[in-house]
Amino acid sequence: MTTAAFRTTTRRSSDLSKHSAEVFTEAEDHPVTVTRRDGEDLVLMSRRYLESRSRMLEFAAQLIGVAVNDNGPLADRMANAFPWMLALSAEDRETCAQDLVDAARASFFTDQPHRVLAELTSWRETATALAAGLGRADVEWFDDNDAATVERP
Repeated sequence: MTTAAFRTTTRRSSDLSKHSAEVFTEAEDHPVTVTRRDGEDLVLMSRRYLESRSRMLEFAAQLIGVAVNDNGPLADRMANAFPWMLALSAEDRETCAQDLVDAARASFFTDQPHRVLAELTSWRETATALAAGLGRADVEWFDDNDAATVERP
C-alpha cells in the first residue's frame, strides 16, 4: 500500500520468515509496515532513512523557534538560529531563508527528508566556502588559443 505523502509497503509478519531478503530490499528503499495478528504493526526502515527523518525533525524544531520569534525579518531570525548564514551576503541570506522554508514545507508534506537536508547542506557549504575566502579571487579563464601544448612524457 502506497500513499502520495508517505511511501510504505505493507507486509505480513510471516513474509519476514518466508521472503526476508525481499522485505529487507524493500525496507532499504522505503519503510515497510509489518502487520501482526498478535500485536501492534511495526515499521521496518533503513538506518539512513531514520537518521534523515531525525535530522529533518531537528531542523523543524529550529524552524519553529524561528517562526515564533517575530523580532525582525525572516533572514535575520534564521541567521540567529543558523549562525553560518552570517557568511552570506544580506541578499543571499534572504534567498537562503526562503529556500530553506520552501524546502522544509515540501519535505514535511511529502515526508521526503532528503529535500530539505540537501538544501540545508548546500547553503551551509556555500557559506563555509565564502567564509574560507573562496569566491573573492578573480577567476582567470584560459582561452584555448592561449593554451600551450605540452608533450606527454
